[in-house]
Formats: sequence, C-alpha cells, structure tokens
Amino acid sequence: MKKILSELNPDQREAVEHIDGPLLILAGAGSGKTKTLTSRLAYLIGEVGIDPGNTLTLTFTNKAASEMRDRALKLIDSQIGYPPLLCTFHKFGLLFLKFHIERLGRKNNFVIIDSDDKKRLIRTIAKELKINLNISFLASEISKYKNSLLYPKEAKRKAELQDYQKAALVYEAYEENIIENNLVDFDDLLMLTYRILDENPDLRRETSNRYQYIMVDEYQDTNELQLKLLKYLASEHNNLCVVGDDDQSIYGWRGANIRNILEFDKSFSGAITIKLETNYRSTEPILKAANTLIEHNSSRLGKKLVSHKGEGPEVKLQHSLDETHEAKTIAREIKTLLSQGTHPDEIAVLYRINALSRSLEEGFTKEGLGFKLIGGMRFYERAEIKDIISYFRVLSNPNDDFSFLRIINKPKRGIGKASIGKLQKEAYVRQLPLYALLDQMTLKELEALVGKKVAGSLKKLLRDIALLQSEQENSLYNFVTFFEETIKLKAYYGNLVDGMDRVLNIDEFYGYFRDSIVKRPELTLEEFLNNITLQSEQDQVEGEMITILSIHAAKGLEFEHLFVIGMEEEFFPLLGDGCNMEEERRLGYVAITRAKRDLTLCYVDSRFYKGRRKMIDKSRFLGEAGLVKSASLKITKSSNYKKGDLVKHKIFGIGRVQAVNKAGKEYKLRINFGGNKKEILSSFVQSI
Repeated sequence: MKKILSELNPDQREAVEHIDGPLLILAGAGSGKTKTLTSRLAYLIGEVGIDPGNTLTLTFTNKAASEMRDRALKLIDSQIGYPPLLCTFHKFGLLFLKFHIERLGRKNNFVIIDSDDKKRLIRTIAKELKINLNISFLASEISKYKNSLLYPKEAKRKAELQDYQKAALVYEAYEENIIENNLVDFDDLLMLTYRILDENPDLRRETSNRYQYIMVDEYQDTNELQLKLLKYLASEHNNLCVVGDDDQSIYGWRGANIRNILEFDKSFSGAITIKLETNYRSTEPILKAANTLIEHNSSRLGKKLVSHKGEGPEVKLQHSLDETHEAKTIAREIKTLLSQGTHPDEIAVLYRINALSRSLEEGFTKEGLGFKLIGGMRFYERAEIKDIISYFRVLSNPNDDFSFLRIINKPKRGIGKASIGKLQKEAYVRQLPLYALLDQMTLKELEALVGKKVAGSLKKLLRDIALLQSEQENSLYNFVTFFEETIKLKAYYGNLVDGMDRVLNIDEFYGYFRDSIVKRPELTLEEFLNNITLQSEQDQVEGEMITILSIHAAKGLEFEHLFVIGMEEEFFPLLGDGCNMEEERRLGYVAITRAKRDLTLCYVDSRFYKGRRKMIDKSRFLGEAGLVKSASLKITKSSNYKKGDLVKHKIFGIGRVQAVNKAGKEYKLRINFGGNKKEILSSFVQSI
C-alpha cells in the first residue's frame, strides 16, 4: 500500500481509497488525473483484493488505455494471473458483440467497416435512391441517429425538413444493407451493445455483476449513449468512478454532452465529488489567468487551480498590426529562445481557427524555422485550397491535365470516372491535352462520347474557364470575387460536416490573394502561383522543429513556452449562430493551461475576415482573464443550439431545432418533436 499511496497528495489519496459507490473525481488541468486513476486501479487489485477480471476501465484512446495499464501494473507488488480490462468504449463494445450479437439474430463473424467504407456504401445507396446530398452530411446524420438511439422508422417519422427526410431514407437503406451483409460500423459498436443490454435484463444483470468496479477517463467527453451504457453496466452495484474536468469539455460539436459531468450526482444517486485542484504543470500567473477566465462560465461545478510550482513570469500580451507582423515577431522570439538553448519540443503556437496557420507557416518559412503541424495538414495541402490553386493553374495553362482532372468534377458536375476514362482515351488517340480536346470537339461529338448531360456540363466548364480568363485580364483584385460567384466552391464545401473550417480557409486564401495584389499591383496570376509553390514545397529545415497546432489538438499536451495567436473577437471566441460562448471560454481555459512557464497571448489590429481585411477588436477573453481592462469589451450570450440540431426534452422526447430566437436573457427554440411542434426555452432541453 505504501508504494501505491506514497506519492499522492491528500485529495488524490482520498479518491484512491474510496471503494464503493459512485465517485466523481473532478480533476483540474495538470492535477495528476491519470496518476490518480491508475493508482486507484492498482489499489483495488493490489490492496483491496478485487479480482482484476471484476474491473473495467474505459478510455477514449487506445494509447491512454495502454499507458494506464502499464502504470497500474507497475504499482502492484503481487503477481496477478491476467491483466485488468482497460480499453476504449468502442473496443468494449466490440468484445461484447463478439459474444452476444447472436441475440439480435446476427452472426458473430461480422466485419467492422471504417469511415471510408461507410461513405462508399452511402454514396452507392444515395445514387440508387437518386438523392443528391453531400455524402459527409449523410454519414454525419446516420451517426447522429445511431448515437441518439433513433432507428430508421423513427428517424423517418421525426424528419420534417426535406434534406432530413432524404437522410432518413438513406439511413433505412444503409441499415438494411449492412445487416444483410453482416457488417457493423463504428457507431454500432455502442448502439448494438446498448440494445442487447436493454432487451435482455438477465444478461444486463450478469454483465453488471461481472464488472463490479468501473472507471471512466475523460468523462466530460461522453455522450448520451455512453451515459446510458454506463447506467446499465453499473446497475447492480453503482460502483462507478469517473474522472474528468467540466472546464475542459470542448467537444460539444461532435456529440459530447457536458451535462453528463455536471449532473453526475443526478444520474448516480449518492455520488460524492472529490476535487483535484493542485496543478503540477503551470506557474501561478498562468493559473490565475485561467481561473479568472473560466469563472465567467455559469455551467460549471466550480474549482480553483493552485500552482505547486509557485511564482513565475507574468502572462505576456503581444500586440501586432496584422498577421504577417504577428508571425514575424513570434518567429524572432522563438529564434532567441533556441539560441539560448531551449529545446524546440518545448515551444508551441496554438490557434483556434485552422485558417490562421497560413501566416505562421509563411512567416516561419521566411525566417528559416522548422515546424511540424499537428492535428491538421499544411494550409496549401488542404483539399479546398488545392482546388482553387488547380483552377488558377488551368487558367494560366489550360493544357495542365493534372490540374484539369482535379477540377473537372469540383464542385460536382455529374462527371464520373467512366466518362473521364473515355475522355482520356480519346485524348490519347488524338494526342491532345484534355482541355484542347474538349475545346475542339463539337457538342454533338461530345454527346456521342459521354452522353448529353455530361457533355453539357463539360461545355459549361469550358465557358466558365473562358469567362474567368477574360476577367483575370481586367482586374486581378476583384478576380477572386468573380471566381467564387462563378465556381461556387464555398457553397460546395460549406455543406460538408467541417464546412465552416473549409469556408474560413477559402476566405483566408481569397484575402491573401487580394492582399498580394494590393502590395504588388503588377503581380500576375502566374507569378502568384509560383510564389505559393515555393512556399508550399520549401524544404523543411532539418533538426529543430517547433510545434504548430489547434487548441483542440493540444488538449492533454504541455509546453514550456507557449504562444496563442488570434486572440480577437470573431476568431477567438468565434461568434454567430451555433457558437457556444461557454465552450469557447473552456477552449480558452484549455489553451492557457497548456503553458508550463511562459505564456504569450497574441492579438492584431487587422486580419482577413470572410476574404477581406478587417479591423478587429481584441478578444473579450483577455479582459475576462484579468489581463486588460474589460470595460470596453463586449460580453454577450450565445445560444448553444442551431437549426438542425437534435435535442431532447424530458416530456416531449427527441426533436429537431427548426429556429432559434432571442427571448430576453434566454433563447427560444422552435422544435419539431416528430410532427408535434413546440416553442421551448433552451434551458429546458439538452443536446444529443
């Protein structure tokens, strides 16, 4: 016991020694949650004498499960016959289904399909049903249905808007297909597990009695279905210990429900809460800023981080004229740190919006700084940016077959692989580039080769290219406006699941293009493309690598020297419909608490916004964190909900939001509950 408990502080020790009954370990950033969780598992097995087979520890990543298993076993002196079960929720679902899926009339030799297989199947079904909706949207909707335990008939009955009616039809056909072919998708691993437990009370009791002690990591990231599963798994004993931090709940956009942690005591009666507030990562000034900021949130359990390290440098604010000046200043500060012997792995730059990485990439490249981009791809490698560049290359050189093939069906023009294959074969026979071939062929010849509809689309594409070439010669500054009006790439990408990010990237590119023309009016399209190629294909400086990443990707990481860019209104926090200010603030809290010693928060006077340079205000979060006077900063509330969201009401059940309107200090939602339409205040429903 001495080995297990010796390195724990009093709060950690109290959590470890709690054995029976529901327990919430509210673990602040850097407070040793993994250490506490693994020590508790080791204590149960090595000191209390619980059979490892009667424990179940659930995580969100295989890496976390593996790390916890290794750390727990090192703390146990006695030899155990077999290791405890530590795995992700979905791995547990897989193991369960292998034993019990036959209760649903299905065979246990099922095959799991990945997200790409899922999209291919949905694409085939949508084509058969003549439904022309974005495949990513359909895949996302099917995932939402399953995680909300909505079966096809119910989804069809509840769907009112036309797109959701079509999505429900695809869902029905999709389910028929995967059942017929004995396939299981990622969401089925939890949904089917829940269904079996729900329909088989004897098995539910047997399973709960087998896993007498259940622990869950990152509980703030669980969704409604995972909560329901946990209730069944703990139904016979209520011995559930969850570890999480409501202040680090930043995945609402992918289904995580913060109410699970906020209302833990309501879900599991008799629950006690133990707070871990000693932070071993950051100095006092950093934690002061984090604590002060997060206190502005009303939906939280409340805790205050205390630094174990003590005093350190004050949080710095960096004010720049624009993003170019910002990137240059940061790059030079980093070069100074490196010259003083700082290891590059201890330096990172965070951003809220992926589009902001462009100026950093460009600035660091010019200063000769090597960098690695984590949790995303480099700006010029993103699909939507490569599409625009390919269009520009075709405008400069129509005979560039590689670029022409990329844009031929972007946005969708109904030009399939078979038609493209015929065109390529004909181009080979005539020894012509594709563009020249299409230009030479009459509409009648083209119709004979690929059909009337495809031929019409191809000729329309050629007319668009000719129009763009003409416009390009008139005014390059206004060119991207005309380009977007003609091609409509933003409308195409805006319909994807991650459409907001992609549109922001496109706007960033358009803004950068205009800015380049303002700085060099004589610049040609060809020169602009050459400059981009030099930036995007620049050889990486070897050796020293700084980390650039989004705040979402940074969760769980820590750095000695940290810069956070884009601390401006509309960039951080994001504003507008569907933006949740409390979640934005939690993102700010996560960003600040990644810093161990040096933290610099950066803001600029102007930045590209929706493709144009705009003067912007510094972020309200700087005032809320006590770093600047906040009298002039705007404090506004934003609805957590947007049109199309699925929500749950305790009386009316599951419904879909049709409209969001301000109502005093609240928001009023118009919701369709399976044909029963109601106007409900937002505080009386919850996201699912």
